[in-house]
Amino acid sequence: MNKNTRETTPGDGLRSLRSTTLFRAVNFELYVKPNKTIMILGIIAMLSCSGYIFYMNANEKRNDYHIMVKSDETLELVKKVSKWTD
Repeated sequence: MNKNTRETTPGDGLRSLRSTTLFRAVNFELYVKPNKTIMILGIIAMLSCSGYIFYMNANEKRNDYHIMVKSDETLELVKKVSKWTD
């Protein structure tokens, strides 16, 4: 049997089509079967990064103080005041 005329089965998708080695190397994810372990680890990593970003954003909004430098070069912690509420 010729390697280009192999038997196709339902669910093969792009694996059943003839293609070049370059196309298969560039589009590797189209030809491998899904790996659930790697998929779960990737989802956990993405959710962890998103959660950390949301956590950092929430802490920044909760921070009501900033450092002000006075004219005599001293630092003072001052409560933030909005220009809109004055």
